[in-house]
Amino acid sequence: MTRPPTAAQRRVIDAADPVTGRLRGTAPQLAALVKRGLAFRHPRPPHDHFLTPEGHRVRQGVLETPEPAARAPASAGVFAARVGGEEVPVDAGPARRREVHSAWEGLLELRRMTNPGGATDRPCGWERAHLVRAAALALEAAGHSPAGQEGGGYRVRETPQPEAVAVHEPDGEALRACAATLEGAGWQVSEHREPRGGTRYLLASPRRA
Repeated sequence: MTRPPTAAQRRVIDAADPVTGRLRGTAPQLAALVKRGLAFRHPRPPHDHFLTPEGHRVRQGVLETPEPAARAPASAGVFAARVGGEEVPVDAGPARRREVHSAWEGLLELRRMTNPGGATDRPCGWERAHLVRAAALALEAAGHSPAGQEGGGYRVRETPQPEAVAVHEPDGEALRACAATLEGAGWQVSEHREPRGGTRYLLASPRRA
């Protein structure tokens, strides 16, 4: 399990602006939160620091739920949307749904704070830097089922193409539903067939405008 924030880091997180997630703290404290994926430094002056989706979840106390099975595997960091096929099963119960909902709301706030004009209808810089996790979060937040070890459900994977992920789903109707969800979340989606076997899959890229 990833160790929780230190007491000093937690005070900085708890003191974040409740709406924007803007942080105040010493330079080392803010740098430490950025390193842990709980905050990001805004690229435009005055270069303030804001909570990431994971940081919002920590602030809202979602990580304090008692069910350890509802948390992401240790290797995934503070929070990780289910990309499908995880070796460590993640409980799909109410605690997990609260985690995912909180992460998605934090991501929308991140879009509002960092996209030009405060647009929330297209992915932000954080999502472009974490393509697989961002696409998986959009799918899981919409209620799609990730693949288990036995198959069935979506799988989000990296591709050689820049700013593109592949989404696999053996059920054709469910694959089309995944495409609709990603398009609604601001991704450009196209359907393709694998050269061998002809299995259908999606290529999804964050929409820029």
